[in-house]
Order: sequence, then structure tokens, then C-alpha cells
Amino acid sequence: MMNEEEILRANAFATGAHYGVGQVRKYTGEPYINHPIAVALMVMSTEGCTTEMAVAALLHDTVEDTEVTSEVIEELFGSTVAEYVGYLTETSKEDFPELNRKARKERDAARLAAAPPGVQTIKYADFIDNTSSIVERDPEFAKTYLAEKAMMLEVIDSGDPDLRELAMEITRQ
Repeated sequence: MMNEEEILRANAFATGAHYGVGQVRKYTGEPYINHPIAVALMVMSTEGCTTEMAVAALLHDTVEDTEVTSEVIEELFGSTVAEYVGYLTETSKEDFPELNRKARKERDAARLAAAPPGVQTIKYADFIDNTSSIVERDPEFAKTYLAEKAMMLEVIDSGDPDLRELAMEITRQ
């Protein structure tokens, strides 16, 4: 059974972190927290979802996009959540600025291929939720984005099979 109190605590923390840096959704201008909530709800609908998965889904962009560090995530939410968020945090742009986008995305895919199934499930949900606004509002970039996600889905294949199938269908648009 999932710990509702822990999930609500993570939601409040993620909301504060994203609002604290004034982050909004790129294409819609809506509050950024709507995205992690949508991802978490999708993850929570899967069979076998754990509290750690739901919490990590809510926090999946905090280290990447706010002032929050992985150490703070671990201190507040534990090592499993911190590990999950770590897998979901894209650092290749900062860690390897000399690499082109394609090479960075290949590194990200390799990192996620080694991730636990729960992390891969979160990544599927993240991709699914991000795709509609990208396809609708930036069709030119969507071609690149969908090709990158198709490449990634080839190697991240141990998460929830239903979400993976939905993500794969989306890449075939």
C-alpha cells in the first residue's frame, strides 16, 4: 500500500521547488508542477507502483531544473528516491559539453537502460506527458524529439509494459 502522506509531502516539496525558481511549462506557460503531477498520476495507475516510484515521479525534475540537490532529496525522501531521481536527471549537457545532442542523448539512454524498472516506468510517463505539447506547439522539433525517444525506448524496456507500449505508439506518429 502506498504512503499517501509521503506522496503529499513530495508534492508540496516539488511544488515549492518549481515555483521557487519561477518555472513554467515551455509551450503553455502553465505552472510547471502540473507536469510532475501528471507523470506521478500515470505512474500511480500502473500495477506494482510503489510509494518510492510515485515520490520520484513528483520529484523527477527538481534536481535538473531547480536549486534542489540530490543530497537534499536523499535527506528528505531516502536513498531509493534519490537514486531514482538521479537516474532521471539529465546531466550529460553539463558533464559533457563537448558532445553534440545525439551523443548526449545516447549517454542518457545508456544510463536509463541500466535503471531499475520503476525508473523506466517514470521515464515512459515523462515522455508520454511531454509529447503532446511538443508535437502540437513545435512540430519541427517534435521530429527530433520523437526520434530520440524511439532510440531510447529501444534500450529502456523493463518498465511497465503498458506505458512502454503507449510511449512506443507515440513515437510512430
